Amino acid sequence: MEYLIRFSQSHETFRLAEIQSLAIVEGIDLEVISYSEESPFCIVRLPSEDAAKALLRRSVLAQTIHEHWGTAETYGELHAIVKRGTSHLWPQYKDVSFKINIDAYQGSRSEKKKVELINSFAYLAFEGLILLRSPDQEFTIFEQWEFDAMPRHLPDPFKVHFGRLVGRSVREVIKTYDLKKRGYISTTSMDSELALVTANIALAAPGKIFYDPFVGTGSFPIACAHFGALGWGSDIDGRSVRGEGGKRSLKGNFAQYGLEKLLGDVFVSDLTNSPVRRARILDGIVCDPPYGVREGLKVLGCRDPENRDAWLVEKGKQTYRNPSFVPPKKAYSFMAMLDDILNFASDTLVDHGRLSFWMPTANDEEQEIPVPTHPCLIIVFVCTQVFNRWSRRLITYRRLPDSEIDLSALAQKKQEEQVKGHTADDLNSFRRAYFRGFKPEQADADVAAS
Repeated sequence: MEYLIRFSQSHETFRLAEIQSLAIVEGIDLEVISYSEESPFCIVRLPSEDAAKALLRRSVLAQTIHEHWGTAETYGELHAIVKRGTSHLWPQYKDVSFKINIDAYQGSRSEKKKVELINSFAYLAFEGLILLRSPDQEFTIFEQWEFDAMPRHLPDPFKVHFGRLVGRSVREVIKTYDLKKRGYISTTSMDSELALVTANIALAAPGKIFYDPFVGTGSFPIACAHFGALGWGSDIDGRSVRGEGGKRSLKGNFAQYGLEKLLGDVFVSDLTNSPVRRARILDGIVCDPPYGVREGLKVLGCRDPENRDAWLVEKGKQTYRNPSFVPPKKAYSFMAMLDDILNFASDTLVDHGRLSFWMPTANDEEQEIPVPTHPCLIIVFVCTQVFNRWSRRLITYRRLPDSEIDLSALAQKKQEEQVKGHTADDLNSFRRAYFRGFKPEQADADVAAS
């Protein structure tokens, strides 16, 4: 049976990724028949109405799903399709209460015209009560209008759909986890909508273990816990995890939502010095790594531990148990961080486990940061949130079973040379481009020369 999904018109490149991921979580056979990022309407084929309801019961970017009765370019064609293809369904709804809605995307209708369009479906011969509130069945006329249809005074939409409401999403949960209502946040806390979408795409679900190595105030583990997964996290800065204690802390955030039992634990470490055992035990890794813009990227360690910084190493050996001890840090390459994330995921994810992490890139194709790859991981989705001169992408990978890995590519990966550099700018091409206003480096050199 065909169904029509009505999406919210936001985060367009994320919508299909979320729905396809939810089909995997629910074990549903999903076939996408028609979809465009320019439209909030998506037509899919599903095995049953129960499957349709299950598909949307934890979706954030969808709004509703409808049994698809017809799609056409004109109302005359739509009526013919509905009469020809759904007349066997009409007796089921002859005596139930109902209402018919009109959803005009990028367009508008007068109240008089709405009544006229609704009455054009009188041939359905429904005899039940018309209830505007809580009817037994809801039907919807969906109209797709061209952009700027109203100022251009276009007379008709270019496409119309008709369907029966089957189920609703949980989009309202965005308000529950709204950062404005959360007890403890920071400037880098991921907003609730995108955190929940990330958890869905990463396949967070009951009985699974999820980990965020850049946990901060806990936006991602909280989103994963909302969907039943057990959340773990770590951060190089213990202050961001501890906060002020009580309600103003990461653990306080979990308590605010009644999710304490779904918090495994959080600890202080960086990804290159992690105490996490290199065993294939994680079902998912979700994170938003630092971009190195506010301050240069750092990891624990010394630049020259054998010579110039040897005294720091010795001091650390003597005082590391002291509560006031602050370990030394050194500059870290942005590209090396991306490689480290992928290496960590390949070492710790179960077969078909997912890594979903955010990374920035310039919108200029010549300065775009390529999507990193790894022989043990296959790219599943690349979703993009566009800003002014730069964007950030949610990249999702799936851990391949060992039997599917190209061993020669893996050996070559391990032999690749380590990135060299000493300062934050040396090691972070995105940071350089950001503070250059994303202008080509040659242009800056020409200005300096003149």
